[in-house]
Amino acid sequence: MRLARALAHAKRTSEMIQLRLVRAFPLAAFFALAACSSSSSNGTTSGTDAGPVLTDDQYRTQAVTGMHDTLLKDIGDLLTAANAIEAAAPPDLAGWSDAAQITNMKNAWVQARAAYEHSEGAIAPLFPDIDVSIDARYDDFLASLGPTGDQNLFDDQGVTGMHAIERIVYAPDTPQSVKDFEATLPGNVPASFPTTEQQASDFKNKLCPKLIADVTELQTQWTPANINVAIAYQGLVSLMNEQREKVNKAASSEEESRYSQRTMVDLRDNLDGTKAVYAVFQPWILSKTSTDKTKDGPTIDGKIQAGFMKLGNAYAQIQGDAFPPVPATWSSENPSASDLQTPFGQLYSNVQAAVDPTTDGSVVFEMNAAATMLGFPLFTQ
Repeated sequence: MRLARALAHAKRTSEMIQLRLVRAFPLAAFFALAACSSSSSNGTTSGTDAGPVLTDDQYRTQAVTGMHDTLLKDIGDLLTAANAIEAAAPPDLAGWSDAAQITNMKNAWVQARAAYEHSEGAIAPLFPDIDVSIDARYDDFLASLGPTGDQNLFDDQGVTGMHAIERIVYAPDTPQSVKDFEATLPGNVPASFPTTEQQASDFKNKLCPKLIADVTELQTQWTPANINVAIAYQGLVSLMNEQREKVNKAASSEEESRYSQRTMVDLRDNLDGTKAVYAVFQPWILSKTSTDKTKDGPTIDGKIQAGFMKLGNAYAQIQGDAFPPVPATWSSENPSASDLQTPFGQLYSNVQAAVDPTTDGSVVFEMNAAATMLGFPLFTQ
């Protein structure tokens, strides 16, 4: 997630830690108060069927618990898949000629990718350094490493994480346009399978265990005390906004899962994960009322749900795992009418409309409106 990575590269991790101000609230007391509560702390009441109306502090605690439990499964799935990648990695150079072992690594990588893309929105802004190590793109790493880059792509230093593994495992499948783009990057080392026993050993015993160690650390850190729901919610909004960047990057072969050509799946997983985490905030949002019925919680929630559906429909129009072909004459700044009629152009237009933060009714605009009701910081570009 680009926002989180920028925070990490700017060494603002300490600021993020200071923002984790979730108040401790014992669950026993929470449920006792929930039984007798009939209004939120700002005096609003609910006319919906969202359940008992709680105080804002109770809703906050409920959101923390719900988010923790929802994403703990994704983190567990990610750890299982990371271990499966390491287990499937050949122990020696000869194994890299075994198609079955390569397929097993690819299948495990796909499982890891899905698990992280489900949880990325909330996790990345809370743990930006771990997000960088797990999920940064090759060009992001090179930008921070300098002109020498990373001369050993197979160890646990420099370029790491899921895309480092993807870049090696899918090296023979990488489109030429991606290779051409990366050839322009200072410090680029062309991707390949291991060519020496040392490289094969490093991949299995260093690069793969580095991913396992990072995910294990994430699992250890994923406790209610470390979950600031305001920052996590802002991360969800940021991820929805980032959907258009992920589409735009395809035109320059900078897309996220560029080696496996699975970025379309990334977008679908981002949406599914955001919807699951948003659901833990939904009762809180639904509890909010306003004298202006166009701005109350149920109305805003309805618009958010419609925005999710609009984005989902845009993704459903594309078949397969990869983006549709980008027109040779494509310009993200000023796309031609004919290019906009292509499958890629229609995806671009539909995603732009669905997430544009300045457009009333877009999912980003409406999630920001909900943030205001909850007293959360707004997402800004």
